[in-house]
Amino acid sequence: MEDLYWLRSSVHYLLHFVFPFFLAIAFFRSFWRKAYLIMIVTMLVDLDHLLANPVFDPDRSSVGFHLLHAYPMVAIYFLGVIFLRNSYRAVAVGLLFHMFTDFQDYHFWKLLPGFD
Repeated sequence: MEDLYWLRSSVHYLLHFVFPFFLAIAFFRSFWRKAYLIMIVTMLVDLDHLLANPVFDPDRSSVGFHLLHAYPMVAIYFLGVIFLRNSYRAVAVGLLFHMFTDFQDYHFWKLLPGFD
């Protein structure tokens, strides 16, 4: 069981810090370094966790609960991916991918037997 927790954390941080590198290369080739840095900086969206009590609850999904992780905000991030350009689009991509990562982190792992 401890291996599953290690795997879950590894996947979570891989998606937060490594996968944005590939997104930057694929979608922002002309300024991929800047786009990658922007996507990493979008992790500051997690500051909204500080408004919750408790700050971290493994039985609570971030998406749909925290202020900047609320579904209306996710819709705004999605619209930003469509309508914004250049660095602003990189911000929207970073935020939207962050929401995907947090969503899968909670919901995917709840599907595994014995992982409550």
